[in-house]
Amino acid sequence: MNSFTRSIDLLQREMDVAQLRYNVGANNIAMSEVPNYKRQVVTFESELKKAFESEENSKNAFKLTTTNSKHIQINEPYDYREVEPRRVTDYTTTAKPNGNNVDAETEANNVLQIRMQYNLLTQLVGFEFDQVNIAMKK
Repeated sequence: MNSFTRSIDLLQREMDVAQLRYNVGANNIAMSEVPNYKRQVVTFESELKKAFESEENSKNAFKLTTTNSKHIQINEPYDYREVEPRRVTDYTTTAKPNGNNVDAETEANNVLQIRMQYNLLTQLVGFEFDQVNIAMKK
């Protein structure tokens, strides 16, 4: 996979994650007064980092030849395209007497930050395609 395709794929995946985070944040705000509701967050980047690290580690790793699909595979890289965002519920904190742990102001700030991040990602996608257009004109 070339660097352009990989960059666009990663940007698109991050845009999908940003959209999911936006929806989760909006849901947290909507549920901020519901008794015993626990806020949710989306995790993605830590798993993506593990996938990239496994990819890098497998480049210099000892290679075993396998002749059967039942053989044990070692040092196989974790493909970043298999990484999926996960919703995680925070059961460890309680911010309000009713058992709810959503701070609406903090969530609103998070939603605003996610929106700005999404706008930046769209600009980065545009930049990638601009680079291709410049290269094709030369």
